[in-house]
Order: sequence, then structure tokens, then C-alpha cells
Amino acid sequence: MNLKLSEIAPKEIMPGYHGKMVHAQNMSIAFWEVEKGAQVPEHAHMNEQVMHVLEGTFEFTLDGTTQIYNPGDIVIIGPHKKHSGKALTPCKLMDVFCPVREEYR
Repeated sequence: MNLKLSEIAPKEIMPGYHGKMVHAQNMSIAFWEVEKGAQVPEHAHMNEQVMHVLEGTFEFTLDGTTQIYNPGDIVIIGPHKKHSGKALTPCKLMDVFCPVREEYR
């Protein structure tokens, strides 16, 4: 299967988080455009997650520890780990989830 990111319609999964979703057999990839100030509340899920900051400055809290992430920074989030985040500037992020993030289909 071949896809073009430019041809995938974005979904606003939560206020200020516009994602283009790609689903394979065992993983999902989300390409996010995040509005400045948009927040994702603390949550946890069964999926292992890898977050890559492509553009902007993103404040991220994992298991109670908050750090600031910039382009090129990567965070690995284990299954069932509590995490939250806030875009300090407009951001582009890429998240990889394994297994598939079914609720994003």
C-alpha cells in the first residue's frame, strides 16, 4: 500500500489537535498539527507510543515529570504510563502507536 500524506484528510481528535492517521496491521502513525495552547489531558492507554517533535515547542509530562521538547526530540511512552502535553507554540508532532490505535480509525 502506498499513501500520500497530502491526500489524507485530518481529523480533530481533541480541540486544537488535527491529525492525519495512517494504520498498518500492527501500528498506527499520527501526524499532528497542534494549535498553540492546545492541551491533551493526562491519560494512559494500552499502546506503546513514540512521540517525535517535528516543529515547535511542546511541554510534555510523563509519570509526573514535565519537560520541554523541541524539534528532533523523541519521547518513548510505555503502555499504561500516565502522560499529558501542551503546545507552547504551534507544533507538528508524529506519534507511533503499537498496537493499532483503534479509536483513531
